[in-house]
Amino acid sequence: MSIPSPIGHGRLNIEQQRKRAKELFKAVSHQHPEAMARVLQHLPAKDTPLKLSDAQWVIARENGFASWVKMKTHIDALDHASQHAEVYGDQDARTLHIRCGSDIQHSLKVAGFNGDFLEFSDPFCIGPVSTADYPDLLPIRAEFLATAFDMPLGDSLARLQKTWAALNHLDEYERLILWFEHDSYDQLILACLLSHLEHNPLRASIELIAVDAVPGVERFIGIGQLAPDVLAWLWPQRRAVTPALLQLGAAAWEALCADNPDQLMQLISEGTPALPMLGTALKRHLMELPDPRNGLGLSEYLTLEILRDLGPMPAGKAYALLMREREPLPYLGDMMYWWMLQPLLSAREPALRIMGDADAQWPQRIIALSDIGLAILQGQRDWLTCGPVSRWVGGMNVSPGKAHWRFERSQQITHFYAAPTAS
Repeated sequence: MSIPSPIGHGRLNIEQQRKRAKELFKAVSHQHPEAMARVLQHLPAKDTPLKLSDAQWVIARENGFASWVKMKTHIDALDHASQHAEVYGDQDARTLHIRCGSDIQHSLKVAGFNGDFLEFSDPFCIGPVSTADYPDLLPIRAEFLATAFDMPLGDSLARLQKTWAALNHLDEYERLILWFEHDSYDQLILACLLSHLEHNPLRASIELIAVDAVPGVERFIGIGQLAPDVLAWLWPQRRAVTPALLQLGAAAWEALCADNPDQLMQLISEGTPALPMLGTALKRHLMELPDPRNGLGLSEYLTLEILRDLGPMPAGKAYALLMREREPLPYLGDMMYWWMLQPLLSAREPALRIMGDADAQWPQRIIALSDIGLAILQGQRDWLTCGPVSRWVGGMNVSPGKAHWRFERSQQITHFYAAPTAS
């Protein structure tokens, strides 16, 4: 019997789903325990035998639909979108697709789209940011990225310069399509782009495809996981970027770059109705500030919690568990995660330690919780007294021995903290 993968591509085939329903129906008729448990998750126990239509209903529910009919309607829409992308796609206007990565570039071509593609992938969710004009911002970002990801500074700077230079030629296009999902990686880049477009008006129409869930995908991580025909299905759902949305993006970017959380808290409390998922991403961003109880940002805390609960494991496995099971809004790429681990491993009093081969590829290195890490989780030590390196949460610097902002996740409130003292 086949059960849908928690991380899927969003492509559903009606014949395949009919086959799954028949398999389930047959298994239940033979009283297979796993099959019966699956049915009872969605249907109350009854005296009458299970019907094939009941099995179909269960399959639809497992795929995230309210009924078999609704699932079939969605599959029909996918098929129609796939067959007509070349007719109803981007051929009617000179189009530039902008995405915070290259993950859908090929899939767009496969789906029948012909427009140009621009990757804008500076991860503003980590490292320092600023409202300075991009010629002044680029050296700051280039130095951070070169250090974080162990690349030559010249290469880092050249990559950013190429991306930003492309923004100077947007007037060559009649239409811009922004492809972004809901997490803080995407939304913070989107805020930067919207701010840029607010301050540099274009003749071109600007449209947004913003995605936080896809029918049939239990664990939606990002647009890049979707099949080409699902991208074609998303195309008619794009919406115009209004002046209100441009203003919201500009306000969000200014708040992200501030050296205090006041503007962010105001945006979160007021809501972001022009783009609700932005407010959620901003809140997740604030959770990277140290918690008053232990000095850990949320990504750090969840990693230590995984190792406490499950014991030592390869770093790649810890990353997978974090993204798939613990993280409320997954946003860290694999190399970003390894960067995040470095202070936990190399501080004066490290919260983590490497077991076994320290020269293995990082996903295979076994990481374990140290005694200090356990004490931090138990609230007996504050991480910022253990000698981690300075880090940035947007425009806010978090440095051991210096005053900084903290975010109390349980109460959703901020605190300005005096410099912690070593215990």
